This record gives sequence, structure tokens and C-alpha cells, in this order.
Amino acid sequence: MLIIPAIDLRQGRCVRLTQGQRTDAKIYGDDPVEVARSFESQGAAMLHVVNLDGAFDEGDSLNRKVILQIIRAVGIPLQVGGGLRSARAVERLIEAGASRVVVGTLAVESPEALGNLVRRFGSRIAVGIDARDGSVKTHGWERGENLSAIELARRVALVNVERIIYTDIARDGMLNGVNVEQTCTVAHASGLKVTASGGVSSLKDIERLGKAGSACGVDSVIVGRAIYEECFTLGDALQSAESSSVKSNFDNC
Repeated sequence: MLIIPAIDLRQGRCVRLTQGQRTDAKIYGDDPVEVARSFESQGAAMLHVVNLDGAFDEGDSLNRKVILQIIRAVGIPLQVGGGLRSARAVERLIEAGASRVVVGTLAVESPEALGNLVRRFGSRIAVGIDARDGSVKTHGWERGENLSAIELARRVALVNVERIIYTDIARDGMLNGVNVEQTCTVAHASGLKVTASGGVSSLKDIERLGKAGSACGVDSVIVGRAIYEECFTLGDALQSAESSSVKSNFDNC
């Protein structure tokens, strides 16, 4: 189970939202580049960076600048998403050095463009499926679609997408546990590799996901607030992913 620390960018700062609400951002740092370096030094093998201003269709030039700085500052792969709604936007990030680019709204609204991107860039294109009560949300989680997460997962599999990042919006930033069952359902329905996102609160969440994921295709998990709130350290999480017997030195949130 790969542990991927999250860096969510809002106006150039490192934040976490609660259930994706743009008005409910908690700031965890004014220097996201230093946060990225810290995660790398603690053993992270990949980072998940989200341009929240882009996702909300707000001015995001500062965040784009910060993302480029992070790419140059660390030696580990970056998985980047947020507001990437055109082929050109995806191309620019890949040209800049992003190892994997995550598209969500584009996958729903422009399946032909998604297919073209996958043909050109292969596994460097992943699809973010963000859902509340099983129904897909787009445009920064603010627009509902008449489409289930399962339907979208099956649809993107048909154009040879290799990976889905599945987020249960109701759990994101809430520290109330990962929706393991629904994440595995998405993996089973699509037959694709799946990265879980949303709700990690304790090492037990990672252990549960690791045990279930080995059978259903969930091979990684994005962790954000639990690390920032010191429910456990990144080192704890990395060890827990290797051995379910490892216990945290911190109280779980």
C-alpha cells in the first residue's frame, strides 16, 4: 500500500478543506515547497498536489507557479490535479515534469479528449472520481452529475485509463474513516488500479484498506489532514503500510 501525502494549494498556501467546501479552509503552511521537501525527507515516494483555485475556476496563476517550484524542488514523482479541463492544460503540466496528471471534470464532459490524452500519455493520465452518496460531482465538487461513480469508472476503463483516484466527498477532511467498501466496489467494477482518498484518521484505516485492497485492486491511499493534525506521522503510516503490527506514537484523532 503506497502512502501518498497530499498538498492542497489555496492562494499559494498549503490548506485542507472540509468536504471540499471552498469557504472552509484550514491553513497548514505558507510554504508548500518546504512541506513537499519535508514529506520527501520523511520517506514519501510520491506527492499528491491539488490546485484548489483551479478546481474552483478562480485565478490560479500563483498555485501554478508553486506547483512548478515543487516539481523542481523534490526528486520524487508528483501527481497533480485540480482544474485541468483542457488537453493543453494537461500537456503543460506533463511538459513541466508532473509524473501523473489527474483529470475529473474533463473525463465526464470530454470523453473523447480523455481518450486522446490516454493514447498520448498512457499511465501518466489518471481519472479522479469524486462522489457524494455514490453520485459524481465535478467543477470543484460543486456541480452534480446524473452519473454514478460506478458508471464513470466503467466508462473510463473503456478508453484504457489505468488508474482512478476515488474520493468520498462526505469523508474528505472529516477524519472519520475511509469508505473502504465503496472504494473496493469502484475497483471491482472497473478492473482498474485505484487510489483511495478521503477520511483517513488513524493507522487502523490504513491497515483496513491494505487488507481489503490486496483483494480488490486498491493499491494506494492519499493522506492529508491526519498527518497535518498529527494523528500519526508519515513515518508511522509508511511503517503501518508494511506491517499491521506497527502502532502510532500519537493518539489517533
